[in-house]
Amino acid sequence: MSRDGIRVQTLVLVAAVLTVLGYGASLVITRDGALLQRPQWAAGVLLLVMGGLVLWIARPVRRHLRSGARTSLDALRAARTVVLSQAAALTGAAVAGWYLGAVIVLLSDLSLVANRERLVPFGLMLLASVALAVCGMVAQAWCRIDENGEPPTRDPD
Repeated sequence: MSRDGIRVQTLVLVAAVLTVLGYGASLVITRDGALLQRPQWAAGVLLLVMGGLVLWIARPVRRHLRSGARTSLDALRAARTVVLSQAAALTGAAVAGWYLGAVIVLLSDLSLVANRERLVPFGLMLLASVALAVCGMVAQAWCRIDENGEPPTRDPD
């Protein structure tokens, strides 16, 4: 983590490590002919809800920063929001890596009908976890201030 928060490179590294671990675990499970258990649809819904909640919680911080401090905001709440957004980004990257490892194992043996049937649920879980990571990064960006305590300015294009 840098002074500016979680970087995309950190998320890619976390996802890569968990991809290797997920791939290895999936190989161990399927080595003797067992099938990977289908992920529960509720887990995907939970990942998406978590992403939405992170954005919803970060909105007041964003509104405060954009208003030029015309609104009140507790500094502790803002700090907690940043930490929550970073945790969401890291969690999304980790879960995405885990499911990517499983998807790679499924793709390695598509001759098995059961693997083809499991590919869509695992792919959807992968997308839901990437969505959580993106929501965390967006929320983190909404909470960013420069070294003077001001929100970063954007050049109008």
